[in-house]
Amino acid sequence: MKRKNILGKIKRLINYPFSYNTYEHRPDYILIIALGLICFFGLLMLSSASSVQAFQKFNDSYYFLKHQLLRGFLPGLIIFFIVSRIDFRRWRKYAFYLLVATVVMLILVFIPGLGTSYGKAAQSWIKLGFLSFQPAEIVKLTFLIYLATWLAKRNEKEIGDFEYSFLPFLFLLAVIIFLILAQPDLGTLLVIIAMAFITYFVAGAPWKHIIGLIFGALLVLFIVVQIAPYRLARLTSFLNPTLDPQGTSYQINQAKLAIGTGGLFGLGMGKSRQKFNYLPEVSGDSIFAVIAEEMGFIFSLLILSLFLIIMVRGFKIARASPDNFGKVLAVGITSWFSFQAFVNIAAMVGLLPLTGIPLPFISYGGTALTVSLVASGILVNISKQTKG
Repeated sequence: MKRKNILGKIKRLINYPFSYNTYEHRPDYILIIALGLICFFGLLMLSSASSVQAFQKFNDSYYFLKHQLLRGFLPGLIIFFIVSRIDFRRWRKYAFYLLVATVVMLILVFIPGLGTSYGKAAQSWIKLGFLSFQPAEIVKLTFLIYLATWLAKRNEKEIGDFEYSFLPFLFLLAVIIFLILAQPDLGTLLVIIAMAFITYFVAGAPWKHIIGLIFGALLVLFIVVQIAPYRLARLTSFLNPTLDPQGTSYQINQAKLAIGTGGLFGLGMGKSRQKFNYLPEVSGDSIFAVIAEEMGFIFSLLILSLFLIIMVRGFKIARASPDNFGKVLAVGITSWFSFQAFVNIAAMVGLLPLTGIPLPFISYGGTALTVSLVASGILVNISKQTKG
């Protein structure tokens, strides 16, 4: 009996830094399995989709896969397991400092010698020796944690107050919008805006505030499109894909061709034709088109089903969350993954204009994969403390 008491004390001492609640139940295994499968299929399809581009640029067909494994998946998996054991409520204590740190990093991308771009991409990376990462991807999570912390402190009356809640929310969002637009990275910005609006609404914001924000976002989007001719060209090509088939409409036409060629069961793993320099961004935001071409409609439907499972389980976790902070945080993470997946796939099949938004857990990008896995770890921890 004495030995059991000693072991119990040791166990509580070990668990103390990680959890407020020593009576946590099992996590949502359906969510974990869905995340595991989508990461596995993502690495598998990346190895095929990027092989031609990797061999041409680096003389190594598995270059992108190796980078995704070593700089995205493995670090993300390790942090996922650590974060899934840390009580999600502890993040409230560090929310402000995490946000400030990432805002500073968003500024550092403009400093010569630190900030860099790849090809014609945005000035979105910080490079430190052999290590490079995208602060804009990190700010998705840190901004969400801060937003959930800030909203959880306010009751329904306070959230509905124009000066006390709406204006501070708008100011904070405007700072993030300005820094990301300066890079510019419209795809990431759209995800952050959508995630912020949804969490603000779930926290209890009145409809008049949400409608005002939507009109404001549309105005910003209109200005952004007018400033950059290539964004207006993307919108024009979406409305009329046959207008410039060798120019602005080229990517969407090649994506549709790849998806149509795949049929029900696809051409077979590794047998994509479009990845041979016909379809741009085969390892990035166009990877779903290669998946559909090689694996067909049935497998593509499986990928969609996995994202749907993540969305359903995520919102279920949010509904059963033990407190308002957990609810807002779970909704934010789930809406982030769901919105990003929906916009990417919808753009590939021609339902939305191309925005450059990658497919979460699948498209190439070490920072994006690591941050997504960290956010998933937080969601898993919330699932361990749900009620009912």
